[in-house]
Amino acid sequence: MKKIEVKTLTPGMVFSAPVYIEGNNLLVPAGIAIRKKDIDHLINWGYTVVSTEGDPVQPAPAEPILEPVKEEIPETVVEDEALPGLSGGTKKTAGNVLSLVDVQENKGAYRSYIDLIERLDSVFSNSSSGVSVEPRTVDNLTGRLLQAVREERDHIIGFILGGEVHGHMLAKNSVNTAILASLISMELRFTHHKVMQIVTGALLHDIGMLRLPKEITDKTGGLSEAELQRMQAHPLYAYKIITKELLYPEDVGLVALQHHERWDGEGYPRRISGSDIDIGARIVSVADAFEAMVSEKPYRNSMMGYQAMKNLLSDNSRRFDPDILKAFIKTMGIYPIGSIILLNNGVIARVTEVQGDAPLRPKIRILIDEFGKMFRQDEGEVIDLLTEKSLFIARALDPKELSKGRG
Repeated sequence: MKKIEVKTLTPGMVFSAPVYIEGNNLLVPAGIAIRKKDIDHLINWGYTVVSTEGDPVQPAPAEPILEPVKEEIPETVVEDEALPGLSGGTKKTAGNVLSLVDVQENKGAYRSYIDLIERLDSVFSNSSSGVSVEPRTVDNLTGRLLQAVREERDHIIGFILGGEVHGHMLAKNSVNTAILASLISMELRFTHHKVMQIVTGALLHDIGMLRLPKEITDKTGGLSEAELQRMQAHPLYAYKIITKELLYPEDVGLVALQHHERWDGEGYPRRISGSDIDIGARIVSVADAFEAMVSEKPYRNSMMGYQAMKNLLSDNSRRFDPDILKAFIKTMGIYPIGSIILLNNGVIARVTEVQGDAPLRPKIRILIDEFGKMFRQDEGEVIDLLTEKSLFIARALDPKELSKGRG
C-alpha cells in the first residue's frame, strides 16, 4: 500500500480506493471525501501517515440537498413501552420515516434482538471476571439467534442498519456479525450443524479482546507498535478460550483464530491466504467488516448500508474471498434492507426486501411520493422494482442528511 503523509491531506480529498489507518482500520471508503475532523482526529491521535492502494481523484459534483417535506408533521416523541435492556431504549418521532425500522410495530422481533445482545454481554462479563461459562449457554444463544433470523429476517437486518441501539458495544457487534454470518452460511446452503458452528464462532470471535489490558482497548489515540502487537493477539486469546475453556471443537475455534487473516495473505496472526483460511473465518471476516462500517464508532459516523456494500465490492480479492462476497451480496443486495433510496421519478422509499438474482431491483415501500406527500412506516405503497421496469434507483440517501434537510 502507498503511504500518504497526514500533513498532505486536505478536507474534501477523495481517493479511488479505501484509506486505512495502520493497515486494517478504515478511515474513509473509496469515493468518500476526507473531512476536516477526520484530519484533526489523526493529528490528535498522533498518526503521521495513512495508507491506500488508490490515488487522489476528482470528487463527484455535490448533489443538491433534498427538502421534500413541507407538510405539518407532529413532532411528538413516543417512548417504547418498557422495552427491556440497553441504555436509553429507543425513541420514535411520530411520522418520522427515518427512525429505527418498525420498532413500535414489531416489539417481539426487537425484544428478541435486544435479548440476544444482553445475554451475550452476560457471557462476556462472566468470562472477563473469571466466572466459568457453560458451553450450553452459548449454544442456547446460537439457537435463539438462528430462530430469530429465520422468523424475523428482514426486521433483524433492519435493526442492524438502524444504528440506534446503544450500549454493550462488544456484545452488540458480535451479535450483528453472527446474524450476518448466518445469512451468508444459509445462502451457501451449509448443513445445520455447520451453520451452528460458524454462528457460534461468530458470537465468540472477539472474546479474546476481554483478555487485553483496558489501556489498549480503551485507548483513543494511536497504538504503539508494541500495543498493536498485543491487539493483534486477540484472535489467539479467543481461540484458547473457545477450545480450552469452553471446549468447543477446532472448527469453532478456527473461526475466531483466523477472522483477521486476508485472502491475499497480508492478515494476522499467521498470514495465511486463500482457501487455507477456514471457510467460517472467511465468512466472519466479511460479516465483521460490514458490521464495523455500518456501526457508529467513537471516531466516525456509521456508513450507509449502500456505501458499506460498495466498499466491500471494491476489495478486488485483497481481504475477502470473492465467492463469500458474492453470497453476501446475493443475500443482502446492493441496497440492504432498511436502506433509504431515491427513485428516478423523485420518490423516496425504504428497501423492504432484496431479490437475490436482481440485487439492484429490490422491493421498496414509498416514504415520500413524487408530490412530496409523506407516508408513515406501513402506509406507503409497496413497489417491486423487478416488475416496474420504468423505475430504478437513482442513488442511496443518508437518513441523517435527510433528517437535517427536514430541519
